[in-house]
Amino acid sequence: MAFNAAGGAVNWFPGHMAAASRAIRDRLKLADLVIEVRDARIPLSSANKDLQPVLSAKRRILALNKKDLANPNIMNRWINHFESCKQDCISVNAHSCTSVNQLLGFAELKLKEAISKEPTLLIMLVGVPNVGKSALINSIHRIATSRFPVKDKNKRATVGPLPGVTQDIAGYKIATQPSIYVLDTPGVLVPSIPDMETGLKLALTGAVKDSVVGEERIAKYLLSLLNIRKTPLHWERLLHREEELCEEICSSNKKDNSLRRRRLNNSDAIYVQDLVTEVQRTLCHTFLNFTGNTEEESELETLIDMQLVALRKVFRIPHKPFDETQGPTSKKLLTLFRSGKLGPFILDDLPDGSEN
Repeated sequence: MAFNAAGGAVNWFPGHMAAASRAIRDRLKLADLVIEVRDARIPLSSANKDLQPVLSAKRRILALNKKDLANPNIMNRWINHFESCKQDCISVNAHSCTSVNQLLGFAELKLKEAISKEPTLLIMLVGVPNVGKSALINSIHRIATSRFPVKDKNKRATVGPLPGVTQDIAGYKIATQPSIYVLDTPGVLVPSIPDMETGLKLALTGAVKDSVVGEERIAKYLLSLLNIRKTPLHWERLLHREEELCEEICSSNKKDNSLRRRRLNNSDAIYVQDLVTEVQRTLCHTFLNFTGNTEEESELETLIDMQLVALRKVFRIPHKPFDETQGPTSKKLLTLFRSGKLGPFILDDLPDGSEN
């Protein structure tokens, strides 16, 4: 879209990524199994295209991480798509022991033949920044140390909400007999992201630093996706159901009292949920009352500007000139999206022919 294109191409390839990319290629030659971690919200856009020729020649598992943030109804279709392309694929939540155990079981199955032959095996995790590799390896390490007596005290990988936290390649022993090591690697993007849509999706999910693209531009891209997909109409139905449920609860004194106690005991959680509801209601209201044609770029941009003004009031940002309030408003909106509060999403579209 024109208003998203105005910021230019989205690229982020600092010096440490260039060095890490070379190191990853060298170590890939030694890997017995590669777990390529992608963001489940962007199963295609979060692939490092430059590494694909090398990865396709290895034993590989595609781990679609952050499945708790992705639409479960569409997730299964994506897994079917990759399996139809002869790629082993599993969706995973790096913070769930059950989910990570399923991934480990899958990895052991892939290594079954090698385990009987080799005294030492190497599993390598690769992926673009902020797809959750470090969180995943920490969970693997916790599970492995509970399974196997490992004498060496291993350090945990550093985990953070910002891309680029891991800037070196580190190994962690997770099992003995045979010895199995997992290598955690830095998130590496391609030197030049092939198209703007991919770059904006990577920025929206946090793989590219906000300062590279600009929070306002990323938030406008998010709102454009929500409006084009008519997500506010879906929210309208959900909000209507919630209101009906609330009326039923309030009609019962007993349930009403328990609800009141829950609000007192979980005031922070209730505040966030109320905020999310108000954000969804505001976007519904502006979308339903907009008389323009959202298929026209200029009119869609007008709607988005109206929504940002309305959201400023929801987030209680002090009244200032519009340009000065866009930043704080955008930041709060992005936080809600990235934490999954606005709901589960998959931003990539299934390739043609995969719908069936």
